[in-house]
Amino acid sequence: MKLPSLALCALAGALSLLPLAAQALGRQSFVVPDRPTAQGVALLREGRAAPIYLDGADHAGVLRAAGDLQEDIEKVGAVRPALLRDARPAGADVILVGTVGKSALIDQLGAAGKIDLAPLRGKWEGFLIQVVEQPMPGVARALVVAGSDKRGTIYGIYELSEQIGVSPWNWWADVPPPRHQSLVASSSTKVNDAPAVQFRGIFLNDEAPSLSNWSKERFGGYNHKFYEKVFELILRMRGNYLWPAMWGSAFFDDDKLNGKLADEYGIVMGTSHHEPMMRAQQEWGRYGNKGAWDYAKNETALQQFWRDSLRDRRDYEKVITIGMRGDGDEPMSRENNIALLEKIVKDQRDIIGAELGKDPAKVPQVWALYKEVQGYYEQGMRVPDDVILLWCDDNWGNIRRLPTAEERKRPGGAGVYYHFDYVGGPRSYKWLNVTPIPKVWEQMHLAWEYDARKMWIVNVGDLKPMEVPIEFFLTYAWDPKAWPAERLPEYLRAWAAREFGAEYASETADIVSRYTQYNGRRKPEQLEPAIYSYANYNEAARVVADYNALAERAIAMSARLPAEKRDAFFELVLHPVRASATVNELYAITYLNRLYAQQGRAATNDMAARVKQLFALDAELSRQYHQDIAGGKWNHMMSQTHIGYTSWDQPKVNVMPAVREISVPQAASMAVAVEGSEQVAQGGGTLSTPSLSVFARQSRFIELFNRGQQPYQFTVKADQPWITLSEAAGSVGQQKKITIDAHWDQVPLDAPPALLTITGPDQQQVSVRVPIQNPNALRPQNAHGHVETDGVVAIEAEHFSKAVAPVGRAWVRIPGHGRTLSGMSAAPVIGPPAEYKDGMRLEYQVNLFNAGKVQLEVTLAPTLKFQPGRGFRYAVSFDDEPLQTIDVHADASNKFWEKIVSNGAATSGSTHQLQKPGPHTLKFWVIDPGLVLQKLVINTGGLKPSYLGPPESPRFK
Repeated sequence: MKLPSLALCALAGALSLLPLAAQALGRQSFVVPDRPTAQGVALLREGRAAPIYLDGADHAGVLRAAGDLQEDIEKVGAVRPALLRDARPAGADVILVGTVGKSALIDQLGAAGKIDLAPLRGKWEGFLIQVVEQPMPGVARALVVAGSDKRGTIYGIYELSEQIGVSPWNWWADVPPPRHQSLVASSSTKVNDAPAVQFRGIFLNDEAPSLSNWSKERFGGYNHKFYEKVFELILRMRGNYLWPAMWGSAFFDDDKLNGKLADEYGIVMGTSHHEPMMRAQQEWGRYGNKGAWDYAKNETALQQFWRDSLRDRRDYEKVITIGMRGDGDEPMSRENNIALLEKIVKDQRDIIGAELGKDPAKVPQVWALYKEVQGYYEQGMRVPDDVILLWCDDNWGNIRRLPTAEERKRPGGAGVYYHFDYVGGPRSYKWLNVTPIPKVWEQMHLAWEYDARKMWIVNVGDLKPMEVPIEFFLTYAWDPKAWPAERLPEYLRAWAAREFGAEYASETADIVSRYTQYNGRRKPEQLEPAIYSYANYNEAARVVADYNALAERAIAMSARLPAEKRDAFFELVLHPVRASATVNELYAITYLNRLYAQQGRAATNDMAARVKQLFALDAELSRQYHQDIAGGKWNHMMSQTHIGYTSWDQPKVNVMPAVREISVPQAASMAVAVEGSEQVAQGGGTLSTPSLSVFARQSRFIELFNRGQQPYQFTVKADQPWITLSEAAGSVGQQKKITIDAHWDQVPLDAPPALLTITGPDQQQVSVRVPIQNPNALRPQNAHGHVETDGVVAIEAEHFSKAVAPVGRAWVRIPGHGRTLSGMSAAPVIGPPAEYKDGMRLEYQVNLFNAGKVQLEVTLAPTLKFQPGRGFRYAVSFDDEPLQTIDVHADASNKFWEKIVSNGAATSGSTHQLQKPGPHTLKFWVIDPGLVLQKLVINTGGLKPSYLGPPESPRFK
């Protein structure tokens, strides 16, 4: 089947100029609210709603969706429109809905030349929405919603629902629709649309305890009442495909209405990557366990098991998973060879042909190349060319393989199985959304460009916490070309405007963008007390401060919102932000508690108490989600454990990290710590802070702390008059932070370090050395590019001084795709390796203060080698030195993979010998497409260990 071309929109205004107020994400508004004099079809005006007319012979799913539209209009306008089947349309303003070939109304309009049905005929899931003047006798104006097939019409119906303000998440996230007195479909309305990716769906997986317990309490289990809500949600987001929940449940067997209603609604059903032939693994235990799940030993029983499945489900629309993995989603035994696996597929296809009475080549099938199955393929196993090859990510959002040029010729096409949730190594992650939209965009953009366009399906775990990435995944699958990288911030603003109102959109979008970026750099389940450095670059404190500032913004935004929108805001924004901030602070304070215990600080026990408070707050946030929000509608949905991992598998209960408490003596005792070190000093000791730099203009700090209960008096004196102190004398109870800065207009050029003398009880003294960077050789007003401070130059990828690209290629900034800022990628992402002479490079002007050896550390997105052959490469050079080529996939070990997916980034290094100090040009050359540069760090001898690396160095233009 040929996929439809890029969706067309004939509405006024260019796509790039879409207004933020558009109710449908990324699509031009054609419904004008609260302007009853607007020209067009009055869907709602003066207490009357336009009646909805359908042909009673249309698809049951279309008739049902029209009922949803009827209810949606009532929600918005407090007036319920008439829903009329097989009635003669009449009136000034009406809505006409139907499917080409199934609706006499629509076919008559086409035959009369009132609408052009030619673009719809034979199209997969296409729809037309158009205002038509005098469409037929007795009707002045009509808004026509016509579909090329069942789902096309349904998508047109739900497009209208979204245009009037009803979010797809109206039920699943309690997003209230706006209220309007009038709704008018503009007279210029004419929309033609169809999807780019054929099968677009979600997989409910790893669904216990949260979704399973919630569904049992709410619906009695994974029955048709539960799945009706799922079906509708998928369709409202223009998806069409579902792998149902499968751990402990069996979609077709648990409730015989499940399959029937899926087909009626218009959902194409499948089964997961390890459940072949439309049969849940649970069913083998229930009915087919006549021996082992082993084709070599139990061929007859397995064949009958599969025959029974297809016979029972033959009339439902489906994509059949073929192949076979071991029982319980495990690899098959070593004895299973490729010849046996190919025989399994052949026998499965024979069963498909016999049971469905069709040529198997005409029945949609998919082979999931998951984990070891990809290895079988690479060893030579093949399936017929009509089968969809479903390439997979590594369970951590990094696609393992995409079609080669030869594979792209297969008529069956290819797709991608992606993950927002995973149970397995290096550590399970199931609790909250940890996948930033820019990450999804970058990886699925690769899939699109490499022609993996037949099927996109994403593992969404419990569904509920993944609302934002789920909708983006399906939106992008519908029309990838509508969402270039530069529009990603606009997507979240449009989403926030639809859910909460345009006046709250920018702030809400920024909060969501930032918290997902923060979670993407380290998943909450992988946090440990020492992940972020306490001493170096003030990293842990910055991470906690950033999260807590975001939480405060979310709390303030919630307070500003109308009361009816706060439940939705809690579910979609406030809870994930506060919960993430809480857990990050909990682990950071745990580290402080342990460090303070080692240092003997009087504040040790307060830190232990703070950890306990944060642990209790985490539980309280879950309780609020379960009991206070939407009248307790979501009880159990946040019951996934997430604190206290000791292996890849989840803990049975949340376990607070161990804290330490100490006995604090009565007598005061002074000790001093400084920024940039975990060392402390008492009387007679000397410490050193990071430098005060005329380029960075960043203050430094020292901490005076007490090892006793009694407070003490202190003084701090500087040996230079231009040093400033936030406090030069005072009292310390437990601890006090004092900031150090300089009057830069008074600091001598090439000034030596300043010295602080701290005097405490019993005249004990500690000396602190404060290095000064104020070089005569380079002044801020004369600097260009990034300047070295404390032996490091750190550069964010987008802050280049020059971008060079040959004709036909370009550098693309991916906003938010990085642990600290963004990413830079070469476009197009498909094609042969670049030649050095092509000059595809980024240049960075840097200023160094010494000649000699330097180390360059390059941070990239953790892109996998998604094409066979050698690893992907980049090259680097300083000035005109010979280029060094780096293979980012040289280390193919599992240990390296675990490191890059855990860190959310891959780093590699090179060594360079610079002959002179001063200005240099660092050049980053792209060779193989698909890599994303995020950060560069030049280490001239001062780089210290940290998770995120040093903050960006001072930059001058």
